[in-house]
Amino acid sequence: MSPVRVASVADVPEGSAHTVEVNGHTIVIVHAGGAFYALDNTCSHADASLGEGEVDSDEMTIECPLHGSLFSLETGKPRTLPAYEPVATYPVTIENGELFVEYSD
Repeated sequence: MSPVRVASVADVPEGSAHTVEVNGHTIVIVHAGGAFYALDNTCSHADASLGEGEVDSDEMTIECPLHGSLFSLETGKPRTLPAYEPVATYPVTIENGELFVEYSD
């Protein structure tokens, strides 16, 4: 995996989600609790965009806007039904105010 620049830190304010395309794959970048997280954008239960869901910085989750499953930002594992499969997560690094995701096809 090699780091891919996905956004500027300023593009993703605290408590928000921002979707990006990396090699034809959609990833959601989330800023919560002072840290940045990257997850597959598509809910593992239904074909919904997690980037359109609510971010909970206290619980460190993002909610699927379709059926309400909550996914851990740190592990990608669902915390509530109906989803039971995790979504992939990717390491995020910051260099000179730019966000990089380690992504491989």
